[in-house]
Amino acid sequence: MKNIKYNYEMKRLLIATHNKGKLNEIKKGLKAFEERGLAVLSLNELNIAAKPEETGKTFEENSRLKAKFYGDMTKLAAIADDGGLIIPYLNNGPGVKSRRWPGYEATDEELIQYTLLHLKGVRVADRTAYLQTCLCFYNPVEEIFLCEEEKIKGRIAEKPIEHFTPGYPYRALFIVEKFNKYYDELTSLEHKQINHRLIASKRLVKRVKKYLIK
Repeated sequence: MKNIKYNYEMKRLLIATHNKGKLNEIKKGLKAFEERGLAVLSLNELNIAAKPEETGKTFEENSRLKAKFYGDMTKLAAIADDGGLIIPYLNNGPGVKSRRWPGYEATDEELIQYTLLHLKGVRVADRTAYLQTCLCFYNPVEEIFLCEEEKIKGRIAEKPIEHFTPGYPYRALFIVEKFNKYYDELTSLEHKQINHRLIASKRLVKRVKKYLIK
């Protein structure tokens, strides 16, 4: 492996998302490095509104694409993620099209109803589903990619929970197998145990720390 090139840019890390929930989850895994002088930045803080065309066929392909897009744009090390819902009964759909499943950028409510329509009358045994994510780190200095994937097993309910987290429509229907509860019913402790993005980010951080802190 090449010698790692350290400069002031490696003291800064971009979390390449506009989603505040995702940003906070990933930052939790970086807390120790922030305390050691790593500046964690967001797209909003840098006033970046541009978005790459997500042409990947897998979550990893899209997360790599986004990390490289924003890393090359800012010349900063970047972490990006991509993820969504996997339903084996529906040929692993919606997959990478989770937000655009109907063929356009759908609202939370539209996605909830679209999912229920596709599973209308389907028995419980065939409603197995996974919430999956892939986080990728990109170092523009050495052009290095490191990725981690994680998923949560559950099933799709026959009706949505009454109150759900805006921006996360599938959680309104997703019953976590480990606790047999809707995702949005989980306590903070339960959520911490199964939070796929947090778990993946902690694993990723262990691998990328040498590129961030000298």
